[in-house]
Amino acid sequence: MSKIKISMLILVLVLIVSASLFVLPKVINPFQMDTVERNILFSIRFPRVIVAFFMGMALGVSGAVLQGILRNPLADPYILGISSGASLLAVAGILSGIYFFGKFTIPLVAFIGASSVSVLVGFFGWKKGRLWPERLLLAGVGLSFLFHAVLMLLMSVSTDERLGRIMFWIYGDLSTADWSLIPVASVFIISGISISLSRAKALNALILGDELAHSLGFSVRKERLLLFVSISLMTAASVSLGGIIGFIGLLVPHVMRFLIGADNRFLVPASALGGGTLLCMADLIGKSILSPMEIPAGIVTAIIGSPYFLYLLGRRDVLSA
Repeated sequence: MSKIKISMLILVLVLIVSASLFVLPKVINPFQMDTVERNILFSIRFPRVIVAFFMGMALGVSGAVLQGILRNPLADPYILGISSGASLLAVAGILSGIYFFGKFTIPLVAFIGASSVSVLVGFFGWKKGRLWPERLLLAGVGLSFLFHAVLMLLMSVSTDERLGRIMFWIYGDLSTADWSLIPVASVFIISGISISLSRAKALNALILGDELAHSLGFSVRKERLLLFVSISLMTAASVSLGGIIGFIGLLVPHVMRFLIGADNRFLVPASALGGGTLLCMADLIGKSILSPMEIPAGIVTAIIGSPYFLYLLGRRDVLSA
């Protein structure tokens, strides 16, 4: 049954990608393309779909792993404050108007910000030789509030036209997707997913409790640290590619658990596939529903994810998990 559901998910992904490439917002016949249409397809639509898929994969897997190591079904990749750190440095870069590395400047500073916050959260979460879920969570929330406050301060004192770009970036704008950004980010995302997949059995054990995981032969300290590194790599690379996309890390793992179960050997790859599919769909909706105007993909995922989040809050079994 799980194979059938995964096959259906792949079919949905193929349909969404096909629509993004050839149908919406303007039809392109792949067998009769002129020079302009070929340019649109290979220079704009293809990299945009690939960026959306990679970002969605990273966020879906990060959510599944984070909910496991924190043993919190309402955890989201951005709860650790990683996105806030990336946003703060990216906004500072946009407002400064200084682009040392051209179009790579903002993605680079966003990645540096996300990576730095990951290290900082790990530092606060580390005690007595290992990472503690409660300390990670509290450190992430505290730093997130701090960085968000500084971010709002920067935006409130700025009065120029860069504010428009900032708002689009904060809400997950994929319209600037570029082939040149994909190779490096994909290495970090694939590395993070590979680490998560390789430690899937350990993650299953950690969910059951540290003592049981230790009794099964897993080093709790090592496993939690490796999984935290994988989350940090994926989230940092995702933010650097297209800004902040919320709710995918919360929504997708729950849907995949319902479809295929809680075994992380299958949940992790399914969350990657589901996350990529959802973000591709959100981007397709955002660029088509009010064409030629575009709605950032992060806004679409928030509209889709918010009702589901409220549904989760209303479930007693989830809140007590």
